[in-house]
Amino acid sequence: MPPSHSPDTIDRDGFRANVGIVLTRGGGEHGGLVFLGGRVGGRGWQFPQGGIHRGEQVEDALYRELKEEIGLERTDVELLGSTRGWLRYRLPRQYVRDRCIGQKQRWFLLKLTADEGRVRFDCTAQPEFDRWRWADYWTPVREVVYFKRRVYVRALHDLGGLIFPDGLPPYPEWWSESSTTSQ
Repeated sequence: MPPSHSPDTIDRDGFRANVGIVLTRGGGEHGGLVFLGGRVGGRGWQFPQGGIHRGEQVEDALYRELKEEIGLERTDVELLGSTRGWLRYRLPRQYVRDRCIGQKQRWFLLKLTADEGRVRFDCTAQPEFDRWRWADYWTPVREVVYFKRRVYVRALHDLGGLIFPDGLPPYPEWWSESSTTSQ
């Protein structure tokens, strides 16, 4: 029988604690490329992310989600940094369940140190992704579902200095205020 309560942590304001993962290939010509996972069933593209279980440390959740969603181990990556605090987004009304109204996320920047052939999606019975690609740094803002765009912009800005010490890459031609606002 399943538990009667959520194993995830939801704060008193209704935000579910979550980790987000920006995985890069590192410096050089590939420094601006980030991992983008294609959601099962063609339901869009996003960064790996997932809930923090009740009593679980944030960094432990990071590595658990890394393994569950894309099959990588702690030894396959180098932790470059994280956002200082929580980044929040609200769910549209039609996605609100029980008392969870949105996510509060701690974002981590990881560098892949293993061969990319280690990426796999069969570590859980219900995979999140069924395909993936390397994308230019700002592309995830355009690819993610609209209600997560602002948090992606904040995470990429907050973490970008760790891989772009001389300044973030220029915004692409498609960038506009409308690409970062809720619709």
